[in-house]
Amino acid sequence: MAAPDPGPRVGRLGRLATASARHPFRTLAAWLVVLGIAVAVALVGVTGDDLFDRLGSSGDSWSNGESAEADELLAGDAPDRVTLLVHGLDPTSGRFRDLVAHLGERLDELPGVTFATPFALPPLPDGTPDPRVVGLFSADREGVLLVASLDGSARDDDVLRELRDAAEEIRAAFPGAVAEVGGSALLVDSIIATSESDLQRGEAVALPIALVVMLVVFGGFLAAGMPLVGAIVSILGGLGALFGFTYLLDVNTTVVNVVTAVGLGLSIDYGLLIVSRFREEYRLAPDAGERSTAHRLAAITRTAETAGRTVVYSGTTFAIAALGLLCFEPDIVKAIGLGALSVTVISIASALTLLPALLALSGERLVRPGALTGLPGVGRMLTRFGDVAPDEGFFSRLTRRIQRHPAVVTLAAFGVLLLLAAPALSLRLANTAVDAIPRSSDQYAFVTTLTAEFPHAATPRVALVATSEADARAWADEVAGLEHVESVGEPVPAGDGWQVAVVVDERTGGSVVRAIRADPPAFEHWVTGADARTVDFSESLASGIPWAVLVIGLGTVLLLFLMTGSLVIPLKALVASALSLGASIGLLVWGFQDGAFAGLMGFDPDTVSGVDTLVVLLTFVFGFGLAMDYEMFILSRVKERRDAGASDTEAIALGLQQSGRIITSAALIIIVVFAGFATGDLMIIKQLGVALAFAVLLDATIVRCLLVPAFMTWQRRILWWAPRWMTRVHARFGLRD
Repeated sequence: MAAPDPGPRVGRLGRLATASARHPFRTLAAWLVVLGIAVAVALVGVTGDDLFDRLGSSGDSWSNGESAEADELLAGDAPDRVTLLVHGLDPTSGRFRDLVAHLGERLDELPGVTFATPFALPPLPDGTPDPRVVGLFSADREGVLLVASLDGSARDDDVLRELRDAAEEIRAAFPGAVAEVGGSALLVDSIIATSESDLQRGEAVALPIALVVMLVVFGGFLAAGMPLVGAIVSILGGLGALFGFTYLLDVNTTVVNVVTAVGLGLSIDYGLLIVSRFREEYRLAPDAGERSTAHRLAAITRTAETAGRTVVYSGTTFAIAALGLLCFEPDIVKAIGLGALSVTVISIASALTLLPALLALSGERLVRPGALTGLPGVGRMLTRFGDVAPDEGFFSRLTRRIQRHPAVVTLAAFGVLLLLAAPALSLRLANTAVDAIPRSSDQYAFVTTLTAEFPHAATPRVALVATSEADARAWADEVAGLEHVESVGEPVPAGDGWQVAVVVDERTGGSVVRAIRADPPAFEHWVTGADARTVDFSESLASGIPWAVLVIGLGTVLLLFLMTGSLVIPLKALVASALSLGASIGLLVWGFQDGAFAGLMGFDPDTVSGVDTLVVLLTFVFGFGLAMDYEMFILSRVKERRDAGASDTEAIALGLQQSGRIITSAALIIIVVFAGFATGDLMIIKQLGVALAFAVLLDATIVRCLLVPAFMTWQRRILWWAPRWMTRVHARFGLRD
């Protein structure tokens, strides 16, 4: 049999892939140079700092709202502080006082260090602490805070060493007592270290399982390994791009994990599609003797013209979704958007250049039965679940059953998705970076003990800030009568202002912030604290939602229209995706906000007051982008069959049959990737991993296997409809082979 004919006209994608395949070693060398640069700057740190050295803090100031202004005022010119927290002993004991005095003597010898203890001022006549140091005592008077302030001349390492040595001495002298060293800088370092650990753990879980799935799909290590090569390229290239963005934006630790997981999933998806289509095209010459170099290049060209085009369309829809993130104000959202755009471009580029080069080098070995197919029982399974689907099989039979009652199946699928989305009606937004410090963090004991035992010293969830003590006191008296306010503290000087802590429950803190701001005092004032920052972040996101919806919705409709010539198909895709994403948010509310996943995923439900605001946004954006990936996979095959003369009903059944195995395999790998990252310790990554894994699961099952074929069959008479003026636009500008 002759080599497959790529057609009378070879497009740009075919020419690009063919050029890469004709000169595979040049292509590989170019990629090695690019990746070498990325590794050198992002991981080795040849410029002085590596990527993780340049990461911003993990938690609070993600938007430039009122709370950020207040935090800047409170910080003033205050020096850095490191605190030794002690709890579970009698602070008045002579032994403890001697240890504190000895610590003070050692710190006095260090330049630029000021040491503050609660014993610096005598208690009042009634025995209570002086108001100026009351914040350094625990509520039960069984603990104290010892604070070292550092100016520019102090050496952090020396101070930390002395405090940690003192902590060990206290634990040895008072068995059972808590003695922990902590501070803002230490917390940031701990979160970054946890982020690195989560990243490594996610990759260690996802990559081996993805390899197993692809072994089942392809039946051999050579073909299965190619998408993983693309994944590694995407990860390293994405980290290099993020390193560059650190010079433009505050790149948060969360950004690295999110972008890496997304790039890993996309690149494996696209690699799976390219390798599978190449094997299909290459096998058109069943006699191995007829599979010449020309045949191989022709198969690569045809692969680029079909599956490569689908990769470009899919990547473009995901890039449109990522572009929507640039419509939002906070730097962390823009950084995630830029990072996602980068890994999308890298994934597309590697699928269209690197993989063709590897395919050219592999040749005949890629389509030979792998060693695993010779194993008893395994070979039959691999043959049954292979990448090249037969003309008739599970998905075509399922689709034809659905086509008997398309309206019933459509409405039933809608009902199931709406039921799963119902818990989202009770959604509460939170900032899990503040509320849920990972248990693995070396700052966990410090932060949790500080919050529980030192209410006057812990960072308040809500705080009033004014420029004078009188204003702060008057405002506090007014706020004390508001609903959900449990108590208010005394005004304390901080930086260039005065602060009053407002004690609230974490589940009502946001409503208290809004109530305070709704009735502002006449003097200069601010509201800050963890809950105020969450409100500011949510409001800053809300201002960008209309533009993001316009960019993502309009861009997706336009691309799908140019691809299909239909207005109905894009609108159907938007509605189906919205339903499956709503169901994912419902799962987050039930699993995290209501605590159903606490035992399974190892977190304290009392520390999780809601779903992270950023997770909700990214679930909708990235979940939508991934859903459009599978929409493109199906539509490209359905349109191929329809253009070849099949009826709409037959084109739908055969399109699902041809794309079903790849979609199922790709979805399984995506689920594994995000589930792997969900095993990490950072709560925001846990929630995002679960949400996206569930979104893909729903999209690959209920949406793609049931809802899409049912709706397309039910509405087949209007499925390819568009207004006349749009039809003329498509005739001129439509996307074709």
